[in-house]
Order: sequence, then structure tokens, then C-alpha cells
Amino acid sequence: MAKMAAPWIKICLGGTFNPIHYGHLICARTAAEAIGANIVLVPCSLPPHKPDAADLASAEDRLQMCRLAIQGVDGFEIDDLEIRRGGISYTIDTVRELKSRGWPHVHWLIGTDQAATLPTWHRSQELLSEVQFVVMTRTGNNPAWQGAVRVPDIDISATQIRRRVAAGLPIDFLTPPAVVDFIRRRGLWKTDSPP
Repeated sequence: MAKMAAPWIKICLGGTFNPIHYGHLICARTAAEAIGANIVLVPCSLPPHKPDAADLASAEDRLQMCRLAIQGVDGFEIDDLEIRRGGISYTIDTVRELKSRGWPHVHWLIGTDQAATLPTWHRSQELLSEVQFVVMTRTGNNPAWQGAVRVPDIDISATQIRRRVAAGLPIDFLTPPAVVDFIRRRGLWKTDSPP
């Protein structure tokens, strides 16, 4: 995929970030550098696909973990607009809010797995007409997607991290040290017995 022309643009990466981890960060940075962009992390308030998930950390905790993960890191910023808005976070609402702030174009980074489900997204036809999706390859799900940005295959998932925490196993090297410390201090995803 050819690099986009200057000026340097912003590209949003939305997600639950339950918790944020190196897979998110490394893949986002790789994709952003490939197209000449800075990353804006957009943690959701409630994910449309699992709003009642029992293991969903509070929006405030997930936002704080995102802040800790990118603290002092160039090329990343956070927008908490979905958390401030509250309720179920629909991308179409976020895109329209960003445009109302003066963003001329909204670029949104998704994996090939998410791209395959775009027709099921809330108000998908409107969304497709208002946002430019940048698709990146995903571990274990890399069909020949025309123009997809190739990113490293990093087999880390938030589910894996939560299970390790619940089992009393270390999560070092899966997420930044400040996030590891925050999870430990807050007692997130601790259970009396392993899952």
C-alpha cells in the first residue's frame, strides 16, 4: 500500500482495550508508520458486541491503562470521547463527533477479522460513506485483503491476559510494565480459582 501524502494524519484505533497490550500497540504503530499517521486510541464505553461482559473492567480503568501504556511514547494519543459519551459505543457516532470538531476525514484502523464483519456494524452503510477504513492483517486471519497493511503476527490477546491474571500467572512482556502494575494494584480479573 502506498503511503498517504503529507501532512501527517491521525488514524483512530477503537477498542475495548480490556486490557491494552503489546499486540495493539505494535500493530497500530506498524500500520500507522506504513501510511504516515499518528495513532489515536479510542477506548469504548460499552462495546456493542459484548456490553454485559462479566470480565469487562470499568471504562475508567481501561482508559487509565491506555494512558499508562502510551505515556512518554511519541506518535500516540488518546481520545476519551466514547467514555465521556457513555452508553454503547457506536463507531458512526464517534466519527460524526470527530467531524463536528473539524476533522475533515476520519481514518479508522481495523483488522481483517473486523473488516469481514463490517456489514453487521451499526448503521454500516452510513459508516462506510463517512470513514476511510485502513485494514491491517491479523494473526490467524489473513485472507488476501486488497491493500491490507501487513503488520507483525503477534499472538497476544486481552482474553489470554485476563485468564493468566485469574490463574495467578505473570503477564510481564504481554503489556507495558505500567499496565502490569496497574492491574496488580487494582486487583483486576482476580478470582479465587483459575478459570
